[in-house]
Amino acid sequence: MASTDAPLAAKNEDSARGFAFALTAYIMWGFLPIYMKAVAHMSPIEVLAHRVVWSVPVAGLVLMILRRTGDLKVAFRSPRTLMMAALTAALITVNWGIYVWAISVDRALDTALGYFINPLFSIFLAAVLLKERLQPVQLAAIALVVAAVVILTYDAGGLPWVSLGLTVSWGFYAFFRKTLPVGPNQGFFLEVLILSPPALIFIFFSEASGTGHLFNGSLSDTLLLIGSGLITAGPLMIYANGAKLLRLSTIGIMQYIAPTMIFLIAVFVFHEPLSMVKLAAFGLIWAALAIYSWGLVSASRGR
Repeated sequence: MASTDAPLAAKNEDSARGFAFALTAYIMWGFLPIYMKAVAHMSPIEVLAHRVVWSVPVAGLVLMILRRTGDLKVAFRSPRTLMMAALTAALITVNWGIYVWAISVDRALDTALGYFINPLFSIFLAAVLLKERLQPVQLAAIALVVAAVVILTYDAGGLPWVSLGLTVSWGFYAFFRKTLPVGPNQGFFLEVLILSPPALIFIFFSEASGTGHLFNGSLSDTLLLIGSGLITAGPLMIYANGAKLLRLSTIGIMQYIAPTMIFLIAVFVFHEPLSMVKLAAFGLIWAALAIYSWGLVSASRGR
């Protein structure tokens, strides 16, 4: 899903180019469950490892085309930058791992819920960690989210850990990503580069033992694994170039496109059961997002 660390435009206005970039990224993220369902017969760890490894050449090629490799040389000479990149890499690994596993076991609805909650969790993090003052509309939206989580917890007899795991991992990822003194494209390349050695080791041993699908599977398996780098790095980098050409309020509303698509795919394509309790929880989340969006647009108009 979209990271919130992409720099925004200096001018507080939207551009058609930025809107096209962001819309393309969100639609790609929206269709991602279908791709993940196609590799659901593989181990989630194997899929995760290939997403990392094949993202490296894609991200590297983009940086070369944009001629932004100079920032990486500075980053490699900074231990603090590398440590922060390792932290964000660990967080994105957790996020991707939960997502891949959830899709493979028919819990796409839970992933949609997690990404619906994410914007409001980011507001909560800003209040707790950065001591930002919450507005009444933000407090109301967060209260509705808490109510939805309580309902789901009571109904399931335990916390909705898939949704919360995605929300928390992505929220902290976006929060710490802001500390990286490099652009979003360079930061992503650093992350997958750091993750690639253990990923390559896993792939080597899985292929050697005959459990891997890169050389031991069908041609479609091989192509899907190689393509996982493009579907991972592609939308993230497209989004990064679009977000800086859009207003914050526009991005805030557009970020619901992907989880909405995931929700529709889960219900109408994957035919996951949607109980009345879960529907009620989604209703509370949607109400919270409506309140949040209204406050965002109102604040933008005020400025």
